[in-house]
Amino acid sequence: MMSQQSWRPFLMVSLTLCIGTIGTALASPLYPIYQELWHLLPSHITYIFVAYMFGCLATLLFLGRTSNSVGFLRTLQIGIVFVVIGLLLSVIASNALWLGLGRFIIGIASGLISTSAMLGLITTIPDSHKKNAPQLSSIITVIGFGLGPFIGGLIAQFSHEPLVTPYLPIIVAAILCFFGLYRVKTPQFKPQPFSIAPHLEIPAPQYKSEFFIAGLTAFCAFGVFGLFASLSPSFVKDLIPWHGPFVSGTAISSILFISAIVQFFAKSLAAEKCLNYGLITLTMSLVLLALCMTMQWSSLFFFSDIFVGIGHGFGLMGAFGLIHKMTSIDNRAAVMSAYLFIGYLGTIVPIVAVGYLADHFGLTFGILGFCIVIGLLCLSLLMWHKKVHLIAD
Repeated sequence: MMSQQSWRPFLMVSLTLCIGTIGTALASPLYPIYQELWHLLPSHITYIFVAYMFGCLATLLFLGRTSNSVGFLRTLQIGIVFVVIGLLLSVIASNALWLGLGRFIIGIASGLISTSAMLGLITTIPDSHKKNAPQLSSIITVIGFGLGPFIGGLIAQFSHEPLVTPYLPIIVAAILCFFGLYRVKTPQFKPQPFSIAPHLEIPAPQYKSEFFIAGLTAFCAFGVFGLFASLSPSFVKDLIPWHGPFVSGTAISSILFISAIVQFFAKSLAAEKCLNYGLITLTMSLVLLALCMTMQWSSLFFFSDIFVGIGHGFGLMGAFGLIHKMTSIDNRAAVMSAYLFIGYLGTIVPIVAVGYLADHFGLTFGILGFCIVIGLLCLSLLMWHKKVHLIAD
């Protein structure tokens, strides 16, 4: 009985993390419906997607240490409140501006929930499983982000109100999680003074090259996933005869589920190998996507989707492993924040550029431009990484 009780706080924090991440990822397959209803340009869709990432980035920079001041439980609850507000704004949104504001608020929620839940899972997991907490946190986050587009697309596909109904069950679940967290006993902790000063750090000079290789690999992995999450629902409808929110939602979810499977089975591989495999596979996925867009071969889209998932998994696993190697417990959080800052820029800068190019030269041109630039960056990083290793050896 005691062991059952001891797992309850962990399960409550896990459920909150999962519901929070489902809420943040729900909207991607709905973008073509918004686009059609409000007559939006591709750039408007990318701005709505990027609004979410700006919320994440702002939290990472200025609110990343909220848990140290008010505790992980209160921070999780604040995050859930922001999820509910953002989802309610999405339900009542009558134009892209209101939807963008809702997505920005959900981005803040995502940042607060992911940082506090990581701490919460480490704190609440029974001592016998402590070493598995970071990995479980990563898996739960990926499951939540993967289920979001799947659930959103599935409900929208068969609903008479596809821009309202998908949000409602998650709003109810989030409210239940908010009150459920009151049943978790607040652990003892020493509050630190609240500070919004950004705390980013680059590791020691001998690791500088590897740090930027890791950061830019994350930039590429996040960027390619960002392209699929924001614009693949729009170009799927021109490529695949049987399309709709469920198909595009499943395509987005598949990337994250494949990534999670790859990360699970690649645990024993050296970080350097993982990173190289990730960069090679991401390049292959971009070649396949470019061919798919120019030849209009729908089957290539699915192969590209699978390769993105594999590249995303290997790339992030390798980059994270390198960051872990080059840091100590004293500077790991600050270096990790700097690494994530570079990674998150990948979901902003290239995606805005694709939106701009798509408006002026067509969606195919915008996506081909993305494939060429990010593909060349992946190959450059691969050669840079091999060169750094040759020098080190």
